[in-house]
Amino acid sequence: MQFEGTKNYVATEDLRVAVNASIALERPLLIKGEPGTGKTVLAHEVAGALGVPLIQWHIKSTTKAQQGLYEYDAVSRLRDSQLGDEKVKDIGNYIKKGKMWDAFTSTERPVLLIDEIDKADIEFPNDLLLELDRMEFFVYETGEQVKAEQRPIVMITSNNEKELPDAFLRRCFFHYIKFPDAETMTSIINVHFPDLKGRLLTEALNVFYEVRDTPGLKKKPSTSELLDWLKLLLVEDIDPEVLKERDPTKLIPPLHGALLKNEQDVTLFERLAFLARRESRG
Repeated sequence: MQFEGTKNYVATEDLRVAVNASIALERPLLIKGEPGTGKTVLAHEVAGALGVPLIQWHIKSTTKAQQGLYEYDAVSRLRDSQLGDEKVKDIGNYIKKGKMWDAFTSTERPVLLIDEIDKADIEFPNDLLLELDRMEFFVYETGEQVKAEQRPIVMITSNNEKELPDAFLRRCFFHYIKFPDAETMTSIINVHFPDLKGRLLTEALNVFYEVRDTPGLKKKPSTSELLDWLKLLLVEDIDPEVLKERDPTKLIPPLHGALLKNEQDVTLFERLAFLARRESRG
């Protein structure tokens, strides 16, 4: 099984190598990178390119590792027993399968996406070590041993909000998605906006990278935010000359709400514009 990228996803050579290495080694692929660089979308594209099912486990701050295996609903069973329901005789009726159980028992070798693992408690990755290593777990309530017939392709994303344990990292193949350079970004934009005019694309990219390179910026705009901004520029039919001007006294780009996502960064650009105006008067 080899991943070569898709028409909808521009995968750099080092990313393709990382995906294929993790498949060959049968180890989880841990993908880090800035939010909006396509970490989650990658799993969708890999599954689509290989023609296999995708099983997604989206992690929240309250998610526990056990939920990925299974959950036993003892409360419902107690309530049903009090009501005299016949199904209480089979404890399996109260076992809710988790995403890892689904992946282990899939008839086809699936892609299992564990998305944003760093959102959970610090012990969460360690709690999955054994199951990810051996690809099996025991269901105590039923005495059942769930074992993967074929190892799923495991892809794990992280936004670097927390450090992951060394023991967990040792079991993964790691890849950091670097922020795309202008050439790669142009290829990405061409996938989404194949008819975008050359001048508008050039000027928009210049503005975008200038915004990202502004010192003191709290949150740099991502690839997905650039695509949103380009869509708005097209909808509003913004002239490339408006972007090319880049008057230092009006540093905030048009429709900046697609790029700047907090008041500190908007204030920063307003302050820079104020200083530029004061210098021009002096």
